[in-house]
Amino acid sequence: MTPPFDPARQQASTVCLPPGNWATVLDCLCDHFKAIDRAQWLDRFARGRVLDAQGQAIPAELAYRRGMRLHYFREVPNERPIPVQEAVLHEDEHLVVADKPHFLPVTPTGEYVEQTLLRRLIRRLDNPHLVPLHRIDRHTAGLVLFSANPQTRSAYQRLFPERRIDKRYQAIAAAMPQHEFPLVHKSRLVHGEPFFRMHEVEGADNSETFAQVLETQGDLWRYGLSPVTGKTHQLRVHMAALGAAICNDPFYPELLQVEDDYQKPLKLLAQSLRFDDPLTGEERYFETRLRLDW
Repeated sequence: MTPPFDPARQQASTVCLPPGNWATVLDCLCDHFKAIDRAQWLDRFARGRVLDAQGQAIPAELAYRRGMRLHYFREVPNERPIPVQEAVLHEDEHLVVADKPHFLPVTPTGEYVEQTLLRRLIRRLDNPHLVPLHRIDRHTAGLVLFSANPQTRSAYQRLFPERRIDKRYQAIAAAMPQHEFPLVHKSRLVHGEPFFRMHEVEGADNSETFAQVLETQGDLWRYGLSPVTGKTHQLRVHMAALGAAICNDPFYPELLQVEDDYQKPLKLLAQSLRFDDPLTGEERYFETRLRLDW
């Protein structure tokens, strides 16, 4: 069941109204977001789910003004529950570390709003200030680091673009005796078709992964993967490019149009995070409690 609306505990999407000749804010939103019908927007206005820049609910008949900044709350009617459970591994004044199970998105996207790690943690910890400092794919399980305090958020956010955080993953995929490990794979990744799939193209490298073999079991090997860069689906694309797509990957090397099969999760796990705390200088290390079985 979708919980009752509480704007203090939900994160809004933001839009600046584009140039146009609309009479009202409602007219502009209906034309700008064509996938949402007028009746749905009217319902959102009636329930106070469209706010101005100051966070005050506005009426649907409010006159349009170019550049007006609005906040609105995404909703998915009859959102399907995802039958998996996250775990909180660490919580302090500044950081929350969670173990995300396979299939659970980190943030609202597409058909998922309430059934996301962020929304679940906001409700569970009663902290509307939670913001993910990085993201992992919906199909990937493992560690996700959240900022819990807006005053210190930027210090932790800088860890990622400045590459001051060590991220390690595990994956299970086909054996690759044709390669000598450990190895480094570099390539240029760009968005392909459909838009959410990445692929390698010619050009200057913009992605880099360190790979090693941790364990072997017949035709399957367990790999340790360390992404030097953080491109979308980087580990999944790089493993497929090397000749061994990660087990149960529905996107690579080919796109499979299949429903989620909770018995066959992607065999990719965000295993550990290590960094020097930007506030105290102490080393911080977190490791998932989840495991990849063969």
